[in-house]
Amino acid sequence: MLLETTQIKDVVTIFHGLRPPTVSIRNYVDRIFKYSACSPSCFVVAHIYMDRFLQQTDIHLTALNVHRLLITSVMIAAKFVDDAFFNNAYYAKVGGVSTEELNRLEMKFLFSIDFRLQVNVNTFGKHCYQLEKESAGGLQIERPIQACRIKESWSSKDDSTACSSTIAR
Repeated sequence: MLLETTQIKDVVTIFHGLRPPTVSIRNYVDRIFKYSACSPSCFVVAHIYMDRFLQQTDIHLTALNVHRLLITSVMIAAKFVDDAFFNNAYYAKVGGVSTEELNRLEMKFLFSIDFRLQVNVNTFGKHCYQLEKESAGGLQIERPIQACRIKESWSSKDDSTACSSTIAR
């Protein structure tokens, strides 16, 4: 709507469809969540990747490109963050695009963000806070953190308790 009211010219890319999909963005995200088996962290990282993509390009989010950007960013985040993920053909089916198209979208997306996939803890936390603040239902996103004691030297003692997985809330 912003583009239409401000008369901003948008760059047409491979992420743009000819017409907006009939499925709402909310239903599309719900579909991705249901069938992708991605962790909550994966969705936060996908949000960060979309921000990076939009900052690196002259593209604005519209009804014509948001669905393709969503499925692409979630798929890339799943591959980078989650231990288990599906192949491109599966994500293409979930996203309602062909495998060939999703392959092209993935490559364009990765090159557009210069393959900058690493997300530091501060950036992750800021995006969690932003998403929580913008959510209507008081959403609280789990933030997995690995809490480890750093040792000055190696020891022969059992260090299995040196690291413990925690969830920060």
